[in-house]
Parts: sequence; structure tokens; C-alpha cells
Amino acid sequence: MIGYVTLGTNNFEVALKFYDVLFSSVGANRLWKHADMAAWGHSRTEPALCLARPFNGEPANVGNGVMVALKMTNREVVDMLHAKCLELGGTDEGPCGPRGDHGFYGGYFRDLDGNKLNAYVPA
Repeated sequence: MIGYVTLGTNNFEVALKFYDVLFSSVGANRLWKHADMAAWGHSRTEPALCLARPFNGEPANVGNGVMVALKMTNREVVDMLHAKCLELGGTDEGPCGPRGDHGFYGGYFRDLDGNKLNAYVPA
């Protein structure tokens, strides 16, 4: 049902570089860039993550309680993506590990603008 999710940025060019490196580490690429918006994913037929300067011209800000969850293929990829984000200057929002007792495994982090993301493997 979800086609894409968009996060705001206040430093578009720096954010493009951050996400190019971060997502290339898990085999996702920039699908397109147009003016103040870009998208990453595996193909145009699968859900994507977009990044944009806010359309209204106001500063981008982080929504309290908003998080984008990125489904990974295995725990090692979750660990690698979490570490890559921190290496690129993102911040830790919860170390990689199991959550609950149903086999869910995830790692939480924030990008350079403070947007919260989660890399996970479902149960």
C-alpha cells in the first residue's frame, strides 16, 4: 500500500550524499532527483524513501513519533546499515538487537536532519 515516504531536509546537497552512501551499502540506489526532491529504492515499482526541501519554504523539522522502518534481508544487513549511518554522522536511537519475544530484530538511528529511521528484520 505504501508507495513512498518523504522526509524533510534543510541541507539538500549534504543529505543527498548521505543517503547515496547509506543506501548503496544495502544495494539501493537513487532512483531519481528533480529540483528539491530525490528518491532511493530498489526500483520504481517498489516502495521508496524520498527526501525533499519542504514545499512551503519553511524549515524542515522532525515529527515527534514519526519513524520510517526499512525492511532488511537479515540481521547482518541491519547491523551494517545502522553502523554505516553512525559512520556517516547520524546518531544512535537504539542499538541493534532483538525487540520483544517474537523474533523482531532492529536498530534505530537518526539521519543528519534528525529524522528517525529503523532498519529491521521482521519475525
